[in-house]
Amino acid sequence: MAEASADQYAAGEQGLGYIYQPRFGLLKLLQLPESTSILIEKDDDLDFIDKDGVKTLASLKHKGIGDRLTDLSTDFWKSVRIWLARYNRDGRSEASLRFFLFSTGTVSSTSFLRRFLLESPAEDGEVMSLSQIASYVLAKTESKLIGSIAEEFHKLNDDEKEDFLSRIVIFDSGPRIEDVPSIIKDQHMRSIRRDNRDAIFERLEGWWNDTIVNLLVGKRTDPIFGYEISDKLSAFAEEYKSDNLPITFRGRVPAGEIDADNDPRLFVAQLREIGIASNRIRNAILDYYRAFEQRSSWARESLLVSGEMEEYEDRLVDEWSRYRDVIFEELDEQSADAVLLEAGKALYRWVDLESGNSSTLRIRERVTEPYVVRGGFHILANSRPLPRVYWHPRFLDRVGQVLGATA
Repeated sequence: MAEASADQYAAGEQGLGYIYQPRFGLLKLLQLPESTSILIEKDDDLDFIDKDGVKTLASLKHKGIGDRLTDLSTDFWKSVRIWLARYNRDGRSEASLRFFLFSTGTVSSTSFLRRFLLESPAEDGEVMSLSQIASYVLAKTESKLIGSIAEEFHKLNDDEKEDFLSRIVIFDSGPRIEDVPSIIKDQHMRSIRRDNRDAIFERLEGWWNDTIVNLLVGKRTDPIFGYEISDKLSAFAEEYKSDNLPITFRGRVPAGEIDADNDPRLFVAQLREIGIASNRIRNAILDYYRAFEQRSSWARESLLVSGEMEEYEDRLVDEWSRYRDVIFEELDEQSADAVLLEAGKALYRWVDLESGNSSTLRIRERVTEPYVVRGGFHILANSRPLPRVYWHPRFLDRVGQVLGATA
């Protein structure tokens, strides 16, 4: 178990607290009904709204290991200050509000805060009301901060104090930030193969964090609903089934500029040989990049069966050779350069415009992303020492010259 830092200036737990909010919010929204929605940094750290419009304001406290909540813990009373402001704003006893405090620390066994636990301990004999105990505790404080909160609390009448305090629930000993992923995978991804859970969780959290950022910067104004997480998780899981593969490089671009006119790679040189325009070569470079990186990602995640990629490339070469034979059928040794050039363009036109939409050229039945196919042909056109596919009918005769020019 890691030890808490003794450095008084250390900000580790505070920093963790900020990134804890979205991760904990994802966990809670998975645990709550799908009709529940969430906002972040609105009225509190997290706001949960149920289907009936009841809002739960949640304060999150990611504390150092061994931390305890006591009667005058500022973590509790700072949250009370926020909740009091919202309670007053929304009409006090008329407010449709609840107040939850989630802490990784524990409530001290001697603190009256135990009365706020979801399963509060039974009390022997007559006990004071919550408002009486809270008033007694507040009277003992020497803190200016807590003293100012006490002033706001005492502006409520006795019934309002009881009503306000009755809305508070403390959940202590909560999961730490590093524990949340395993909880989500173990409790909410049981229908997904164990081998794929890490990858799917990574994608789910990536989508979730992007959505949270959009919410924080105002690109999204509506709360996030639980069913959105269910739908996204289901969609990701579908990509990892036996007839599918995840598509994670759609829209991605390589680092640095794309130089279609000077790129030395063989597949690009082939396109220049048949006079393909720079903007189309740029598209080919993007297809190559996305297909290459996608394959690498599948390999890292062990999603391909043994020999699957080799068999797929053989299929691409076979289809290419069949179409090549049709396009080149009327050519002979006396064919003019212009005719040869046009034949090469026609063969590449099939790859560029038609192959990506062909169901027979998919690596798996439900992998429909065109860059997988188009990029696959460019990978084959880039093979060394000789390309496995080419466009110009005489390219193999001139390959040595072209390779020399691109070396």
